[in-house]
Amino acid sequence: METQDLDLEQDAARDAAEGVEEKIPETGEDFGMAEEMIKAGLIYGHKKSKTNPKFKPYIYTTRNGVEIIDVTQTLPALNSAVEFLSGILKNKGSVLIVATQPAAKEAATSLAKKFNFSIINDRWIGGLLTNFKVISKRIDYFKKNQEDMAKGEFEKYTKKERVMINRKIEKMRKMFSGLEDLNKLPDLVFIVDFSIKGHNTALREAMRLNIPVMAIIDSDDNPDFADYPIPANDHAKTSIDWLIRKIEEQSVING
Repeated sequence: METQDLDLEQDAARDAAEGVEEKIPETGEDFGMAEEMIKAGLIYGHKKSKTNPKFKPYIYTTRNGVEIIDVTQTLPALNSAVEFLSGILKNKGSVLIVATQPAAKEAATSLAKKFNFSIINDRWIGGLLTNFKVISKRIDYFKKNQEDMAKGEFEKYTKKERVMINRKIEKMRKMFSGLEDLNKLPDLVFIVDFSIKGHNTALREAMRLNIPVMAIIDSDDNPDFADYPIPANDHAKTSIDWLIRKIEEQSVING
């Protein structure tokens, strides 16, 4: 984010955080959680000029041209999303995480490893969902090549041939790493910010196939596109880390 935008957020924090806190009773878990969300920066949306009209019910106020998200609505939305996710975990369902932006990769990858979710954290593969039968065969081919390499099956080839094979496997690894266990269409797609080009394609594919979508959405997003929208700052690492950590913690408790 540009330095100017960061300065605007800092100014907005001083003006708006106190006002958001006043909406919450000073006793109970919700107040403590809201304070955590404010400190983690969940309240910061984008500039007002980028606001999606459908997101306006989630906006508390505007400060210095920056939208301030009403985190008193974020918490129940998060709880609803986690409840649905926990049901999938209990039923041994599958989840696909889509988080290719640098700010989300670390936390999203940790969540995927924790629950054995599939994940796209580099680049969305067009047709992954809508053309799953074809893409899944390519994933199987990638897995076989990895297994053959581990067994030393390629040692019989010349050095030049092995170099070419390694390059091919590395290319496939970049595309398919994280999808090795995606043996069927997922029961849920979790998207961190579906305004990103590849993420938006993932959203459209999921919607086309009626796959439920859980998403962290910001003020430039349309919440109607997600079955379980979580209104919050989706571009700052501190915000994304906090949300994914809470999703992980609550899913462990409920799962």
